[in-house]
Amino acid sequence: MPHKKGKGHIHLLVLRFSAMGDVAMTVPVLHALTTQYPEVRVIVASRAAFKPFFDGLPNVSFHAADLSGSHKGFFGILRLYKELKALHIYAVADLHNVLRTKIITKLFAWRGKKTATLNKMRDAQKRLTAAVNKDFSAVTPIIYRHADVFAALGFPVVLNESAALPKPALPNELKDIAGPNDTIRIGIAPFAQHKGKVYPTDLMQQVIGALAAKPGTRLYLFGGNKNEAHQLKKMAAECLNIEVVAGGRFTLKQELQLIANLNVMLSMDSANGHMAAMYGVPVITLWGATHPYAGFVPYNQPLSNSVTADREKYPLLPTSVYGNKVVPGYEDAMRTITPEMITEKINEVLSS
Repeated sequence: MPHKKGKGHIHLLVLRFSAMGDVAMTVPVLHALTTQYPEVRVIVASRAAFKPFFDGLPNVSFHAADLSGSHKGFFGILRLYKELKALHIYAVADLHNVLRTKIITKLFAWRGKKTATLNKMRDAQKRLTAAVNKDFSAVTPIIYRHADVFAALGFPVVLNESAALPKPALPNELKDIAGPNDTIRIGIAPFAQHKGKVYPTDLMQQVIGALAAKPGTRLYLFGGNKNEAHQLKKMAAECLNIEVVAGGRFTLKQELQLIANLNVMLSMDSANGHMAAMYGVPVITLWGATHPYAGFVPYNQPLSNSVTADREKYPLLPTSVYGNKVVPGYEDAMRTITPEMITEKINEVLSS
């Protein structure tokens, strides 16, 4: 039954430790939850690095899980549970459904607390990615499965465009690279954890060149470590209207502030697309070994913004949920997405 609103605060514990994109996808749901249920106070337990995702959310606090240190291993999980137990938890939403979170959830259940756990829909994903007897049907997007967890706890959530976070103002330290207010700001995140999700570098270089030539435009190339920063600098090719956002140049909070003020983000099936969608920024995603039907489309983005490899030429797509499995002979599947297809889609979004 739906929870009846009352006067007291209700503390909901949310467990989601990794990966970055999956953690970012919890943000719109939590924003909708705390807006629709002002009596709810959410405590997010996640890795410390992800705290900036939640800083702008009302009635949401953060508890850092040190999974490589004090909360490592079984006894570390018990230590984390004891810390969380002291926060007067009413119910637990396990949005991860892995061994660590299952143990914590079970411990709270033994104390009589309400719990609910994410349905990973592994069977449906296996059928979607199967090489034989493939069922090319869409899996329920994970963000709606997040909402199902809260509904099971008595807090049904309505998800719409209002779940996106308000865009933060650009801080002074970012105004120089952001340019004037009428600048067309295009973000490009060309990397992903697995090769099967990465658009070929030579084709991406053509996309960058075409977009950089647009008058009044600035491009922002997003990446992570120093190696990616080095590759992005080569892609920038000394263009004055391209900024490299990688290699520790900015904090995650600053990156989010910049992303929130983009006109459009071009991303692989990876975290940056979800980070932009948190703020309602239009996101164009490119899909190779994976597919939007697997349930990981950035929040509130039309399916037409997902540009996929040619399944007529490569009928076994998607070959993987996470991009870590590429079928022999499918290495060039993403080359069926032409640079012109991408730039046309971006121009279409910018003109709408």
